[in-house]
Order: sequence, then structure tokens, then C-alpha cells
Amino acid sequence: MAGFKRGYDGKIAGLYDLDKTLGRGHFAVVKLARHVFTGEKVAVKVIDKTKLDTVATGHLFQEVRCMKLVQHPNIVRLYEVIDTQTKLYLILELGDGGDMFDYIMKHEQGLNEDLAKKYFAQIVHAISYCHRLHVVHRDLKPENVVFFEKQGLVKLTDFGFSNKFQPGKKLTTSCGSLAYSAPEILLGDEYDTCNYILSLVVHFAPLLKMFFIFGVCL
Repeated sequence: MAGFKRGYDGKIAGLYDLDKTLGRGHFAVVKLARHVFTGEKVAVKVIDKTKLDTVATGHLFQEVRCMKLVQHPNIVRLYEVIDTQTKLYLILELGDGGDMFDYIMKHEQGLNEDLAKKYFAQIVHAISYCHRLHVVHRDLKPENVVFFEKQGLVKLTDFGFSNKFQPGKKLTTSCGSLAYSAPEILLGDEYDTCNYILSLVVHFAPLLKMFFIFGVCL
């Protein structure tokens, strides 16, 4: 189902019926949708192109570019991109168990250690895979990890701040969520993929009510 198609507003390209809203951002809304012919449920990120400035347009280009590149069991799939005059639709794999933030809020005492390790390992695999392809996510946080309970998986999503990087070359753009950022990013210093170790620690500490220590770079 991967591809790039032009469509029209309403019933997207005659292929998807939009349903309830699942989430909302500055320039986009994420909606539940159903494929007209197969009945398959998907998540659709609807971007209003009329509200995008130059920077936001660049981020959108990189998001689509990186999501088309990554294909991993622990990364939400981008099925296709549908373009209209005023909107861009990203047709995405739909999770069935909410996001990690909500999950943490419902388990304030922490999780079983084995279960937490299982989820942690899956996100590490996803991030490591991205880095091997020279893709950096740059917005790792609980809200961007989605549960697929029927598959027994968690998957990384929202590549809105992602970008390609050159091995051995530092990154300079400060972006993502401040609460999960490394000090170098907060200070506006150069950084590399090793700085995302701290994001992983801050991200998953609430699951076990403890901190992890790493000695390797993903």
C-alpha cells in the first residue's frame, strides 16, 4: 500500500472514510479512518498545508522521507501519502492500546520488571535500527510510543522532527520535547546519537521507578 497519490477532501482519494479524532498538534490532526474496500482501520495524520511556514514544511518533508525509509517491527508503518491542494494525509498503521504516556499514568507503582525490560528492548531496537540507517528521531518521549497489544509490541511513531545525519558529523538543530532532551540539546550545543541515551533513561524510568545506566552508544 506504499505510495504517493493525489486525492480530494472528504472521502480521502475515495479510499478512506474519516472517523473520530485521536490527537491534535500545531499543524495536524490525527484521525481514525477505515479503508472503504477492505475495512482496515488506520490512523491518518491530516496536515493543513496552508498553515505551514518554511521550517514546518522542511520538517514535513523530512518526516515523510524518513518514515518511507524505516521498515521495522517496532516502528509504526507509513502505508501511503495522499496529497490534495490544501492538505497532506499520512496513512499510518493503527495501534490498539494507546500510548506509553497514558500507560505510565495508569501504572503509577511501576511495572513488572520483565515486562518493562521487554518494552524497553523493543524501543532500543527501533532506535538502533534508525541510527544504522542514519536516521535520527529527535523527539523520543512516551507520547510517541504506541502499544500494539494484539502483536505484543510497542512501536515508535511521530517522525516530525526526524532527519538524516552523516556518521561522524555532529547535529546542531535543537528540537523535540525539552523534558526528554539531553543537556547538550538544551544548551544549543552540538550533539550526536549518543545523547539519546538520556532520553531513553528519562523515558523509561517511570516504568520501573528506577534509573538505567548505559555504557554504549546506540
